[in-house]
Amino acid sequence: MRLSRPKGQAPMERGAGGDRTFPIDKLAEDTILEGLRGLGERLHIISEEAGALDIEGTGEARTVAIDPIDGSKNAVSGIPFWGASIAVSTSDELGGLELGYVINLVTGEEFWAEKGRGAFQNGVPIHCMKDAIIGLCAFEARTPSIHLKEILPLLGAARRTRCLGSIALDLAYLASGASSLFVSPGASRSFDYAAGYLLVKEAGGIFTDMEGRELDGQKIGLSASRGGASLLASANMDIHRAALHILNDGK
Repeated sequence: MRLSRPKGQAPMERGAGGDRTFPIDKLAEDTILEGLRGLGERLHIISEEAGALDIEGTGEARTVAIDPIDGSKNAVSGIPFWGASIAVSTSDELGGLELGYVINLVTGEEFWAEKGRGAFQNGVPIHCMKDAIIGLCAFEARTPSIHLKEILPLLGAARRTRCLGSIALDLAYLASGASSLFVSPGASRSFDYAAGYLLVKEAGGIFTDMEGRELDGQKIGLSASRGGASLLASANMDIHRAALHILNDGK
């Protein structure tokens, strides 16, 4: 699946997640929800635009976290780096995640992970890099004037840095071995990173907040206050330990 570039679209109302909704967001969300309704299963949906809603069906209820377009600002600006993210959990916490799916809607590349069964890119198993050197560090700084100074030491320690504008895709490419780590000091909402969380872990990576705390107990919710956390995802434990030391030295 690929979507044409929606450059120049005017925003609509604000979505349930608090960001402005563009027509491309609504189209993507409607498409995903239509597909989920067709499954005939009981689902509790947490989606950036529509908010929380329930789909009636059979079987045990599952929580589905959806970011219909992750990287909306890239999309409407004509920057070709944006995608969609879907995560399925048996509970309302990240620790219950059993499926994660991310698609690059520009290239059509698909990433998915199943708990205990690994991570894949276009059907091929993927793994985080094994190199202990902090090569490429991807990051997100929702409020640069506040958040950049918190991670500058880590950015300075990396050989290269990138701020690409889509947390889900950043994490998917980390899982594929394309980068060394990803850091986001702001409180990221769970639907932004839930699928990427499972992808990174199933690909052999390490994923905590910036102080090294586990995230399995984080709630899957709409706001940063529910399921929100700073993010530090690394390709391996050596890189993660080094990143935590750099971020927290002297605190």
